Order: sequence, then C-alpha cells, then structure tokens
Amino acid sequence: MTIWAELARAGNHAGDEILLRKRDHIYEIRYNGLELMSNVNFQSETVLAERSLRLHGRQVSHMLIGGLGMGFTLRAALDLLGPDARVTVCELVPEIVDWNRTYIGHLASHPLNDPRVDVRVADVMDVLRAEPGQYDAILMDTDNGPDFTVRAANGAIYDDDGLRLVKRALKPNGIAAFWSATISEPFEDKLDMLPWEWQREDISLIGGRADAFHYIYFAARGGFRSQFERSVSASEPFVAMVG
Repeated sequence: MTIWAELARAGNHAGDEILLRKRDHIYEIRYNGLELMSNVNFQSETVLAERSLRLHGRQVSHMLIGGLGMGFTLRAALDLLGPDARVTVCELVPEIVDWNRTYIGHLASHPLNDPRVDVRVADVMDVLRAEPGQYDAILMDTDNGPDFTVRAANGAIYDDDGLRLVKRALKPNGIAAFWSATISEPFEDKLDMLPWEWQREDISLIGGRADAFHYIYFAARGGFRSQFERSVSASEPFVAMVG
C-alpha cells in the first residue's frame, strides 16, 4: 500500500497543526490529527450548494460560504449561479487558501480563479457581524458540524448568538445551510427555538450503507418556497426531512 506523503504543513498562534497530505489520488487536510476534508466522498459538499439554491427558489445574487476546504462547495455554487452573482468565501487558515491555488486547486477545477469569488482570510463570525442583510444564502461548511468543531471557538457559530448572527446577515427571503458529519439533536433544539423553518437532509455516501451518511441542515427566514424535489435516479441519495 502506498504511504501518505506530506505536501505542506501549517500552524497558528493557538498551537493548532494543519496538514495537507496525499496518497495516490487521495488528498486529505487534517487539523490537529483529525480529518477535516478529503477528495473522497465529497458528494455532501456539492449537495450543500445545490440544494440551498434549489430551496431558495429565487435568483441568488450574493452567497457567503464559511470554510473553503478543497473548494467543492464553492465549485458547485459557481456552476449554478448566474454570471453577475458574487460569492464571498471566508477561510480562517491562510495556508488552506494557498493550497487551493497550488496543490489542490485542480480537484475542483480552480474555483478561486473565478472573478465572481471574493475569498477572505477571516473569521466568518466577524463577517456576519459586519454585514447584516447582505446575503441571499449562507452556507456553513466549517469543522465537522455542530458537535465536532476543530477549535473550541468555532462552536459559537452553532450556538444561539451565532444563529442569530446568521439570520441577521440574511436578506428577508434568505436561506442558511449547515453541513454536519453527524445528526446533532442539540443543534436541532436550537433551530426549533428560532423563528424560522428548517429541515434536514441525509446524504448517503456509500451506496446503501446505514453508517455512511453526512447531514445538511437548511433554515429559511421566510420559509421554503418549495419542498425538496424527490427525483429518483441512481445519483440521488435517499432524502430524509424533519423539522
């Protein structure tokens, strides 16, 4: 078996260690020893963008993505948005932005080269505070979801104040989506407390395996214009909706 080869490494003032490594065709970003992102089973990152735009049901002129990762969510959004749309991407780790321009940019067809993209090395919470009512759609693809944050401070995104900031940054008919590696009942309880409609979609990763799912929580300020379209095809995962 081919061993992992380290491509690049980064750190920050908090002592966190971020590693980019490769084995054969597989690329992986690890944060403090935990897998943060890979180019295997990235379907749910694509669904994050596609379903958000479908559920919004209107023309999206400005989207915010929290977390760049390997660019798969950004690529899916760009492929569906119009030529005049804007996408703001917040990434806390500058090296991850650099890696997307060098080592791994080809994985998602170099989305950072698109002129519609404004990538900011910034905390997404700071951007939310500074830009109320600016976004048609906000997609949170940070950490591994509400229950598994790679740094403690990121939990603020998913608490009551963080969700209020998300809601405040949305336009009146805006939609927010949160990627998660697991079902989070505490997060669902928080969504229940807010005056917006929400639902969860379960994304099958490996054909039919009950233990191979990622999850996306969708929340809309003005309710959803339409329910999920249940198209039946080999490429469509089973969808479960709650809320």
